[in-house]
Amino acid sequence: MTERSHLSSPRLSGNLRRQPKQQRGKARVERILDAAAAIFDEMGYEAATTHHIAARAGTAIGSLYQFFPDKASIFKAMELRHTERVKAFWDKVDVPRMVQLPLRVMMHTLLIAAIELFEQPVSRVVFIQFYMTRDIFQSIDDSMTQDAINFLATLLEGRNPALPKNQCQLLAEVCVHSSNAVILAALRTHDLKHRQRLLQQNEDLLVSYLEPHLGKNTSKDVMNVMICPHCQSSQLSKNGYRRGKQCYLCKTCGKQFVQPSAQ
Repeated sequence: MTERSHLSSPRLSGNLRRQPKQQRGKARVERILDAAAAIFDEMGYEAATTHHIAARAGTAIGSLYQFFPDKASIFKAMELRHTERVKAFWDKVDVPRMVQLPLRVMMHTLLIAAIELFEQPVSRVVFIQFYMTRDIFQSIDDSMTQDAINFLATLLEGRNPALPKNQCQLLAEVCVHSSNAVILAALRTHDLKHRQRLLQQNEDLLVSYLEPHLGKNTSKDVMNVMICPHCQSSQLSKNGYRRGKQCYLCKTCGKQFVQPSAQ
């Protein structure tokens, strides 16, 4: 889903005071939302003002008010944009294929896709603020977390049908809550090396926790189960080696990635 499609979303359109018709107006709304993400990230929601946001967006305060009546409406638009991105994230996951992956590959794929989602400026701020200043939210609540738990529980049940549903639900709940805590810490640090260490430890933690219940389920032919962590496509080609690991090129999105270890 492109940024432009978010502007044409009925939910986001309904949140705007005036719907931009020209490309210039659409671009201005995008700049305002991105600027708001940066300001909320730096100053916090309470200290931020519409004047701060307009200045960061490089637009007059009057132009901002043409689209948004106040700071709360800007944040609500950010919520709705994030919600659309999360929906697109879930829609593109191929569940039947995902459950066939080796456990580490499955968790690596899910976590990489989630991190790419949350690293987008608006989604990053919405995710952080949900745990820091929850009372400012108008659209997002705990149901989004519950959706993630239910989704992971479905994957776990598909991987091991012998596990009772209530156990799958409990395992998924622990994974989602603990993973969110680590991702939150990773997103808040400005030390990129430390962020990568946290994210790797997050993957190791989840794999170690789930392995006794699911097994490694390692396939002998990785190409038969490998999928692109960026777009979930299985249309891949081998693309040399990097630091002793097989590299792949996705024929669908054109991105490269390194095969995660199936420990």
